[in-house]
Amino acid sequence: MLKRELGSKFIGAHVSAAGGVDQAPLRASEIGANAFALFTKNQRQWAAKPLEPKIIQAFKANCKRLGFDAGQILPHDSYLINLGAPEDDKLEKSRAAFIDEMKRCHLLGLTLLNFHPGSHLKKISEQDCLSRIAESINLAHNAVPEVIAVIENTAGQGTNLGWRFEHLAQIIDQVEDKSRVGVCIDTCHTFAAGYDLRDFDACDATFAEFDRIVGMHYLRAMHINDSKVALGGKVDRHHALGKGEIGWDCFEYISKDPRFDGIPLILETIEPDLWPQEIQSMRQFHLQSIADSTS
Repeated sequence: MLKRELGSKFIGAHVSAAGGVDQAPLRASEIGANAFALFTKNQRQWAAKPLEPKIIQAFKANCKRLGFDAGQILPHDSYLINLGAPEDDKLEKSRAAFIDEMKRCHLLGLTLLNFHPGSHLKKISEQDCLSRIAESINLAHNAVPEVIAVIENTAGQGTNLGWRFEHLAQIIDQVEDKSRVGVCIDTCHTFAAGYDLRDFDACDATFAEFDRIVGMHYLRAMHINDSKVALGGKVDRHHALGKGEIGWDCFEYISKDPRFDGIPLILETIEPDLWPQEIQSMRQFHLQSIADSTS
């Protein structure tokens, strides 16, 4: 299991790795983040040249110098990968690419790999697709040590699975090594899928349902996004915090609740110029909750 640092809020954003992955921690530090996400290769291409030893060394050195431990970093895999693909050739290609992504994480000393679960494309049943996703995770675990497969919930767009908490639970149930699987909850996706987050009571109910169906102990990370789409709209459209249909209550709730301590809370909001302000706002909510608890 990942060590959670209770009392610590790891808040950051998905930063660019342009010029080399070693540049990502520098960009995260510049916006006042103590967590970050990145792509370790071009997310829209299947193949990538291997990571150079000097880049790996520089990445590790920059992370150490700036105070980013592995548990504060959330790499994301390629958007092309479909671990539940109905066609065997595409499934094998996706599995090979996913294993390569895991290997890249392992080389960088990272312990998490965030990914979208997969799509059935109306060619196989949901259950068959979920089983293929779980089998893909098992194969990756057998190929690469230590790295944890972090399943991101989806908005329910198209034939993507993972938008219902039950989908996540069914995948996890079929993963052999439960210590190496977890979930990343994206607030925009959650809301678009039909789980309300607009006030504290709604957040209580939604996370109680997640705990009942999946288990909060599987929560390894979060994507912190407002939504341009109304509740249950089944479309993935992020917005800046407080400017969308969810509103600030949800992000105050997450900032103040200790269940979300010690995991990367990653902004993917649409106005990067606001990231320092959004990070600071969430940090202030967290500090306020500490002050309230000690007064």
